[in-house]
Amino acid sequence: MKFAHICGVAAGCLFLSACISNKSTQEINTKSTDYVTVANPNGGPTLGYAKNSGLQVLNVKEGNDTYFFKDMNGNGKLDVWEDWRKSAGERAEALSKELTIDEIAGLMLFSSHERNPEAGLTDAQKKYLKEDNLRNVLNAGSNNVEALVSWNNAMQAYVEGFLKDGHKVIPVNFSSDPRSTAGSDAQYNAGGEDISRWPSNLGIAATFDPEIMRTFARTAAEEYRGMGIATALGPQIELATDPRWLRFDGTFGENTQLAVDMAEAYVDGSQSTYINGQDTGWGVRSINAMIKHFPGDGMGESGRESHLEGGKYAVYPSNNFQEHLKPFIDGGLNLKGKTKQAASMMLSYSVAIGADGNPLFGLNRGSAYDQAKIDILRKDNQYEGVLCTDWGVTVAMNDPAQPSFGMAWGAENLSVEERHYAILLAGMDMFGGNNDKKPILAAYDMWVKNFGEASAQERFQLSGKRLLTMLFNVGLFENPYLNLHESKASVGSQDKRDAGYQAQLASIVMLKNKNSVIRAGLLDSYKDKVAYIPSSIHHNFPTVWDPAVDTADPTLNIETAKGYFKEVLTDTQVKDAVGTVTGFTAPDLSHVDLIIVGMQSPDSGGVFSSAGFVKDESTFYPLSLQYRPYTASSAGVRQTSLSGDILDDGSKQNRSYYHKTSWISNEYDLDAFLNAKKAAAAIEANTGKHIPVLVALKAKNPVIVGEFEAQADAIVTGFSVDDAAYFDILLGKTEPKGLLPMQFPKDMITVEANQEDVGQDLTPYTDEMGNVYDFGYGLNYSGVISDARTAKYK
Repeated sequence: MKFAHICGVAAGCLFLSACISNKSTQEINTKSTDYVTVANPNGGPTLGYAKNSGLQVLNVKEGNDTYFFKDMNGNGKLDVWEDWRKSAGERAEALSKELTIDEIAGLMLFSSHERNPEAGLTDAQKKYLKEDNLRNVLNAGSNNVEALVSWNNAMQAYVEGFLKDGHKVIPVNFSSDPRSTAGSDAQYNAGGEDISRWPSNLGIAATFDPEIMRTFARTAAEEYRGMGIATALGPQIELATDPRWLRFDGTFGENTQLAVDMAEAYVDGSQSTYINGQDTGWGVRSINAMIKHFPGDGMGESGRESHLEGGKYAVYPSNNFQEHLKPFIDGGLNLKGKTKQAASMMLSYSVAIGADGNPLFGLNRGSAYDQAKIDILRKDNQYEGVLCTDWGVTVAMNDPAQPSFGMAWGAENLSVEERHYAILLAGMDMFGGNNDKKPILAAYDMWVKNFGEASAQERFQLSGKRLLTMLFNVGLFENPYLNLHESKASVGSQDKRDAGYQAQLASIVMLKNKNSVIRAGLLDSYKDKVAYIPSSIHHNFPTVWDPAVDTADPTLNIETAKGYFKEVLTDTQVKDAVGTVTGFTAPDLSHVDLIIVGMQSPDSGGVFSSAGFVKDESTFYPLSLQYRPYTASSAGVRQTSLSGDILDDGSKQNRSYYHKTSWISNEYDLDAFLNAKKAAAAIEANTGKHIPVLVALKAKNPVIVGEFEAQADAIVTGFSVDDAAYFDILLGKTEPKGLLPMQFPKDMITVEANQEDVGQDLTPYTDEMGNVYDFGYGLNYSGVISDARTAKYK
């Protein structure tokens, strides 16, 4: 292209002088920020910049067309990295060579959780944006579109203002953990109803339909961009090969090929911009996918989770490490070239232990420190995307500041600066949860000391290029600003809500349907009938942040249920002298027509509740998939654990829980069911009236249903869906078609015999109807579903 002329235009000028047509520009006034947009001809990107930032627009004339570019370093000329006609990689490489080490260090930071966007741009945020050059911000706030648009625009304008001080304009890359999940039981989610709601990853896997995953990814990406989010921290694509694992519900289950297909669909859908139904590649509706947690974390010993000390070891008793790579290599990296490669990956916390009890690669450290793991990506598969640590891996419990938790597994004896250096040396690019660039600069000095300044500069520029590519991918350098009207029209639009709800319905699995109690046409007949929904008590676990708080509520949403029945009954709480709910009094059930019991998976605790580990006693207890107390005494229980710390005397810690008993917070869910069933049976014995008892099982992982299945007339299970979806299935409004994306085990004996690193190695449960709750099982009105969806996964 031949440049006819280039001219600068003051950003505050609405008409942008004669260089820009009035028709090309628009001034947008918002609550927090006034900004200007400039439209390029012939499908070129729209530029956006703050009205008072001082930024200049460069004008390039070609033939009869004039193209516009932002002068983001204020030098009055069009640099390679400012030229949107160049590829993201070209631009990122050019800019990385212009950045100072301080600026690259800032790009390596990924902020701690920002939970209150409603507060706007805070002094603390201004500090890390200006003093630490941080540009990657984790949005952990609610789905409040108006607040998020205002916060995004204010932050982007703030960093753009640094141009006046001679700095380059590098926009802010907002990211988010999952925030679209429907169920209130979702482990990671964001409040607020401005967004469409979908099943969890496990629920989408239960559809056995990668196109539903692709549709979700496209939809979520558009909604994220409408809220200023350009990078998704997810999905979890690791194999959940231990049924007790506390993060099972964030994955696609335990089947390798299903996880591969779902991962590929998610990455492709997220990183594409669709115009009129056509994939146009990276664009303004795309987000960067940060798939996690390489090389997999679903094989924590005995199901414990690596966020806290009790679960820091992942074990491979069957030496099945290579199987766990497949979702990442085949699905995320997409080496077959059919779809886009994931822009980034997050690594796991855990230390990998082999069948012999020794570190799998000889290094007794977590994944972010383990170069052998990282070399699988960098050297074996030539992956040049961003590698990010999970949050907190440069913090240890024995640090002088005495943090509430820290995950520097195996690197506790290093200083904070040495941890940053070791992580960079291993091949990583970003530090999750870190707002301070000083340890990174200290790591740079260590690199200079050991390898020379040229090597250190080259290493930092390499990470800089990778990190900048993510920002260029999604067009943030052209226009990081949001139009509130457009965002509100896009986020949570009715078509997206409808699609999400249809996915919820498609994900629900009918496990049992005795005497066809669930069938088409029931919905209207129940409008004049009475339903009873019992209540339950959950004795919740304390976490590293919060004390234990018990809850006592109906097992399904009563207000939702009222939309389906003439009358809905529930229990009356019974309290002790200090107001603690100790039980319930059931209403008179003689005129009840149907009982529906909501039951959640047996809850052993969450990722921040030290589940399976009693820290004060340094003892372990089993995670259980049954409601009643379980004592681990079967032959399959390891009396000597594979993993364990090396103690001061040189011996190895034994993490066995042999003969110990489980703790379940929601055992009362089973009581609620049994009490309801007992009352229904008494009415039937006295009057001959049969009251069907149905179960809506809200599953997060495999459940041992043998404690109640034989007494239930029907059981449906879902994975973080709205209660309305359960009612639509239970009352015959929608025929179920979901399939189990994992096995439901017969008992805890088969769970203990399971090898943590091997999927589908349980003895499945067989119910009173003779149906086997194996991977791929599900019922519709005709019986066991047998269709083409499962063929490639068995």
